[in-house]
Amino acid sequence: MIEDKLNLLQEKNAAAEAGGGADRIKRQHADGKMTARERVEFLLDEDTFEEFDKLKTHRCQDFGIESQQYPGDGFITGHGLIDGRQVFVFAQDFTIFGGSLSETNAQKVCKIMDLAMKVGAPVIGLNDSGGARIQEGVASLGGYADIFLRNTLASGVIPQISAIMGPCAGGAVYSPAITDFTLMVKNTSYMFITGPDVIKTVTHEDVTKEELGGAMTHNATSGVAHFATENEEDCLRMIRELLSFMPSNNMEDPPRRRCDDPVDRVEPSLNSIVPNESNKPYDIRRIIEGVVDNGNFFEIQEHYARNIVIGFARLNGQSVGIVANQPAFLAGVLDIDASVKGARFVRFCDCFNIPIITFEDVPGFLPGVSQEYGGIIRHGAKLLYAYAEATVPKITVVTRKAYGGAYCVMGSKHIRTDINFAYPSAEIAVMGAEGAVGILHRREITGASDPENARREKIEEYQEKFASPYVAAEHGFIDEVIEPKYTRQKLIRALKLLENKRDSNPPRKHGNIPL
Repeated sequence: MIEDKLNLLQEKNAAAEAGGGADRIKRQHADGKMTARERVEFLLDEDTFEEFDKLKTHRCQDFGIESQQYPGDGFITGHGLIDGRQVFVFAQDFTIFGGSLSETNAQKVCKIMDLAMKVGAPVIGLNDSGGARIQEGVASLGGYADIFLRNTLASGVIPQISAIMGPCAGGAVYSPAITDFTLMVKNTSYMFITGPDVIKTVTHEDVTKEELGGAMTHNATSGVAHFATENEEDCLRMIRELLSFMPSNNMEDPPRRRCDDPVDRVEPSLNSIVPNESNKPYDIRRIIEGVVDNGNFFEIQEHYARNIVIGFARLNGQSVGIVANQPAFLAGVLDIDASVKGARFVRFCDCFNIPIITFEDVPGFLPGVSQEYGGIIRHGAKLLYAYAEATVPKITVVTRKAYGGAYCVMGSKHIRTDINFAYPSAEIAVMGAEGAVGILHRREITGASDPENARREKIEEYQEKFASPYVAAEHGFIDEVIEPKYTRQKLIRALKLLENKRDSNPPRKHGNIPL
């Protein structure tokens, strides 16, 4: 009797683990994709996955699917460990009803999200779905909304990561859009609200799935996704690395790593990276990599808004978020895309107790009709708001230009940045010397016997008086002008000073960020 019951259990488990059957699994592999169960096993530490609702089935009685019952109903949900830390995961199984969302499997997702909130652990979604299950009508749509609500309530409480590993269309896209980070796999994943066929019918535009919503489209053009990976294994490894920089919830500090890179390491190369000419480009990553532990910088959204660089690194084993203007692209100017990219990252770091290090070399906000019509005022204000609202330790290093309103926005002392350093090459002013002299001394230069020489003299005078770090230092807006080669030890000491920092915002339900 007991043996019969155990055999029955084994049969049911085997049926659940078989997915949509051998033929559909074979097609999944032929498309260069792992099955949902294979993805979960690859993502988590070995033999740590504990599955929930493995035998749950749908209750739909219409359109002939009442006779098609698959244990688990096309979603795999449960919990496990990544680097020994608790996480929750759900994976859509494309071999069962195309991974479509039903009322039943939406309940499975909601169950693990509710539990993740209670225990304070990240949620990872592995998306590969044809969308809502049409046969269930509004019940499946309601399932999406139930998940969206939990995504919103969990935002800023536990990290949420979405991996797009196949189709993700229609209403399904809004759950990844709310989560903190979205990864896509090149050539096999795509996201869009409406597909190419509908667009062809409505707007008469011809576009392929890849052009409309492929990995590089959303990584380089729309900014919807944060990472474009070469294959599924690369994607799952990247999730593990991404999680290593963040705490499990907003009440914890990020995990620390042992550091074999000397705290007091001097990096002489930093003294010569910033050019003497203020209009000459250089790669800000060279400074970042010269400062952080072992030169390891985990960049985020590297293909989008390349005039600003964001990502995670460690200083003496401590996780930090880095925001840096990129002089090698559009001179590091702030535009709409860069402002939004930076603001979202600053807010994430503030949610999860990750100190923010800013490397500033910014000539201002990008001028132009398209920027003004696109709302650069409102979008630039998002970055300003994010920095000003953040209460985590904030440290800024001005490497060269810090002009105008952009100086204020990029972690200036005036918006509660704790420690502000500047290199001797820093130029902190309302605008560049040439523009300022053109306004302040126009008549004087025009009336001079040698206008060009008079202009050069006034530019030199302006640079000495206003475009150096020392005037700002005299006002206390710069705490210390430092030799670049000592940047690493200065930052580490500043972080040590700020490790018990306490700051808060006025009591309120929430602020009204200029969305």
